[in-house]
Amino acid sequence: MLASPACFAFIFLLCQLTGPAASGVLKKLVGALGGSVTFPLNLSVDPIDSIIWVFNTTTLVTIQPKLADKKAVIIVTQHRNKERVNFPHEGYSLRLSKLKKNDSGVYRVEIHSSTLQDPLTQEYELRVYEHLSKPKVIIGLQNNKNGTCVTNLTCSMEQGGEDVTYSWKSLGQATNESHSGSILPISWRQEKRDMTFICMARNPISSNSSNPIFAWKLCEGAAGGLATSVILKLLLSLILLCFIALVLIILIIRRERRKEFIEEKKGLNLHPETLNYSPAFEETSEYDTISYFNSTIPEENAVNTLYSTVKIPPRVEESHSLPTLPDTPRQFTHENVI
Repeated sequence: MLASPACFAFIFLLCQLTGPAASGVLKKLVGALGGSVTFPLNLSVDPIDSIIWVFNTTTLVTIQPKLADKKAVIIVTQHRNKERVNFPHEGYSLRLSKLKKNDSGVYRVEIHSSTLQDPLTQEYELRVYEHLSKPKVIIGLQNNKNGTCVTNLTCSMEQGGEDVTYSWKSLGQATNESHSGSILPISWRQEKRDMTFICMARNPISSNSSNPIFAWKLCEGAAGGLATSVILKLLLSLILLCFIALVLIILIIRRERRKEFIEEKKGLNLHPETLNYSPAFEETSEYDTISYFNSTIPEENAVNTLYSTVKIPPRVEESHSLPTLPDTPRQFTHENVI
């Protein structure tokens, strides 16, 4: 029994109603730590009963679209996400701000409509990255053979090194060279001693470069570097010797001056002053001190004060030409002081 054309039409319509709704291709998004990202949504179904945003297996937001007589109803299921979730331009594209590392993962939006048996879905994959800091360059073992410097430079990140790619730039030649990878092998001679090496690090949201590495600082002593190093060391040694000699000269001069000062001081102690004394004149002066019995010392009066001087005549040596005279008692003059 053959089926009528109306039966084929009914079967085709039934397959359309019961078949799975088409889903979009996975979209990959990237965001910066602390920044924001927008999950774009293009609607092609009408009418729309509800929209549900899901992170992994957790529902983030449920939306009931606005109707002619009422506004859209947005329900954020987790309180900590209320300040982070919004829908710009009054649309249904989800914007997530203040991104964290644990926001990385798979997001899904489900669009429910009364005209579809199964909801339309769209999936997104979000990766949150940190802004790269300055990469660090490590210099490997250095070898100097026949004036050729051979070594390796390794570029790395101390933190935030997820999905980082490295490249090198060699500057200083007629044509700048580039090299991919975190390790740069180096072999240079005298004609390349002015080269400069820079590491470039990149991730999906940022890039940064290392401090320059100068070729002449690698393998000191290679390709003429040894002569420069020896000259520098000799200059430093000469300056140090001059400084030591200057200090010694100053110490010797101070020591000699101190020695001369001590000798002069000893010379003064060995030659005391000698008083002039004439033996021919043996006259001596004697002063008579008169004590007052009165305990009170009277005021000195220049008119009533008298000083007495007693002179003892010098001895006369005996002479053979003169006769010896009997000893004559000395006469003393006494004055009374009133």
